[in-house]
Amino acid sequence: MTDPIADMLTRIRNALMVNKETVEIPSSNMKKAIADIMLAEGFVSDVRLVEDGFNGKLVITLKYAGRKQPVINGLKRVSKPGLRTYAGVDGMPEVMNGMGVAVISTNKGIMTDKQAKAANVGGEVLCYIW
Repeated sequence: MTDPIADMLTRIRNALMVNKETVEIPSSNMKKAIADIMLAEGFVSDVRLVEDGFNGKLVITLKYAGRKQPVINGLKRVSKPGLRTYAGVDGMPEVMNGMGVAVISTNKGIMTDKQAKAANVGGEVLCYIW
């Protein structure tokens, strides 16, 4: 697999389209950090790490509002393996006029665009969530 983050976002997107309750994703530290940001921002209900003898699996409980209307309206991979995208503090992207979240990989860890601005650091723009 050349792009595990894109695979994670696609699995979540596909699970939302068929109104699944949970989605299982092969675990890594970066995927866990992105899932924790989704949890902290209120896009998902729960994130658990389940050991399976290998690297483990992330079990993400998806969140729905009302009549099976997903809370996550969109997921977009920005920086790809073939074309990396970086943003400085001044050029930090704003997703849906502040309604969404940009996930940034900085030298201080993976954080949201707002946290990166507050910490005065730039980095690689991993994905948008709205």
